[in-house]
Amino acid sequence: MEYRQLGRSGLKVSLHSLGTMNFASEGLFGKIGTVGSVKDAARLVDVSVDHGVNLIDTSNIYTTGKSEELVGEVLKDRSPQILVGSKVRFPMGKGPNEQGLSRYHIIEQCEASLKRLQRDRIDIYYLHEWDGQTPVEEMMEALDTLVKHGKIRYAACSNFSGWHIMKCLMAAERHNYQRFVCQQIHYSVESRDAENELLPIAVDQGVAAQIWSPIAGGLLSGKFRRNAPPPQLSRHLNEWGEPPIRDEDRLYRIIDALVAVGEAHGVSAARVALAWLAGRPAVANIIVGARTEEQLKDNLAAASLVLTPEQRKQIDDVSLQWLQYPYWHQCNTVGDRFGPADLALQAPHLAKVKPRL
Repeated sequence: MEYRQLGRSGLKVSLHSLGTMNFASEGLFGKIGTVGSVKDAARLVDVSVDHGVNLIDTSNIYTTGKSEELVGEVLKDRSPQILVGSKVRFPMGKGPNEQGLSRYHIIEQCEASLKRLQRDRIDIYYLHEWDGQTPVEEMMEALDTLVKHGKIRYAACSNFSGWHIMKCLMAAERHNYQRFVCQQIHYSVESRDAENELLPIAVDQGVAAQIWSPIAGGLLSGKFRRNAPPPQLSRHLNEWGEPPIRDEDRLYRIIDALVAVGEAHGVSAARVALAWLAGRPAVANIIVGARTEEQLKDNLAAASLVLTPEQRKQIDDVSLQWLQYPYWHQCNTVGDRFGPADLALQAPHLAKVKPRL
């Protein structure tokens, strides 16, 4: 297992971490498959640790805290070297202050998560989604307070837009608060929207990218093929709806390329999709989840898969998304002056055009 530095912090995390959204899940989260017992969850943790994983990812919203409870039960007698990340933002009750990113909700929910996890501190604590009604200074001050009180080690965000992250970083710098060390984002070969703003910010600001849903909810596993019936356990068949598929023909072109590269290596399409992400700029960690031990082992084995430049280009060519403004204009006119952050988006596009000026 490779270990990568998490943003500008000194913390090193395994390339792959274990996602637990399906631990003790039911209702909405049960649609992605359930790992219901302590024994089953412990076995997946064992497999992960045996492969070098040192980070477990959860959230207070995953079945209203039951995922955290199961993670806490599994980890309570294990090494403190196993890191835990959790999150806050979504409703945890019906009261007016039981959601959002107010100082009240952040601190109250951190305390509740610590009890469920049976830990003294949370290693990485994420603002799980944006809250446009709470000042960013209040959000960042609350995280800073939790760090100073030893409740959390590092602050992070998830599902923020580029301007949301920059606004928070500006407030942290102005008031000398703890800044985000990473951002947990949706990114895959099929969905490359994060390249517009979030990967450039990761490179430029040192807010490392952690990836969720790296094989697009199983769509890139190789089990979905053109003109073939989908697997019965598909999230999309169970009305999960993430990620949204806007171009089905493009999806199958991507799957065909992943399968072809996988066949060249004798591995699954899922491993190829994960290996492609591991080579993208500023990606520090990829969250993998699984219903079964076999599925988890296959995903974790992607850490040792190395794609050739030609194979990366093959995948890029079928998955590259069109440039939005102002990026297409920049690519056509000033590509000779791009820096590393610009190239996180522009590199594959720049190879296809000749700057006009």
